[in-house]
Amino acid sequence: MSEARARLLSSASRLFYTEGLHSVGIDRVIADAGVTRATLYRHFPSKDDLLVAYLTEADETIRAQVSAARTASAGSTPGDVVRAVAATIADGIRSPGFRGCAFLNAAAEYPDPAHPVHRTVLAHRQWFLETVTELLAATGETAPEPAAQHFVMLRDGAMAAGCLTDPVPVCTTFLRGVEGILSYRDAPVATGAKRRR
Repeated sequence: MSEARARLLSSASRLFYTEGLHSVGIDRVIADAGVTRATLYRHFPSKDDLLVAYLTEADETIRAQVSAARTASAGSTPGDVVRAVAATIADGIRSPGFRGCAFLNAAAEYPDPAHPVHRTVLAHRQWFLETVTELLAATGETAPEPAAQHFVMLRDGAMAAGCLTDPVPVCTTFLRGVEGILSYRDAPVATGAKRRR
């Protein structure tokens, strides 16, 4: 990555995340990055390209965090790997400047499913759901996909609440919910009752 492209992407990512995708114009990014308009368009032919690059970088960051959590938990139980991934989410919510999920924020601003921004959001979320499904399957969960959907729903709620109120109890509730998902398969089921998630 060239220095100019890196500066542009750094400026755009910070501004888009903190102020919104629609509200930040190309001129603002150019001024913040200290480059010319020609330089921006050489690297990003349109604002949509810049937005997709911003989300792609956010996706890569989250993938790296999940990979690091898995590596750090190597040798632990599969449940501990799930806990480690959940802990990285909680750490993000508690971090300074947290303003919610970049992908949920982007989807709210670009609701058209055909738009490249919306498609990038959906691709990230599909990867995350598949990853959590895989992690929960490794724990012995017999219904890993519904369990993963539950995990993602808890994460989405925690990210929404974490930028509106004190993130500490939000993260406590989120992590407690993850523990509930992990212990659910071990809970006794009443005779004749069907398990529901």
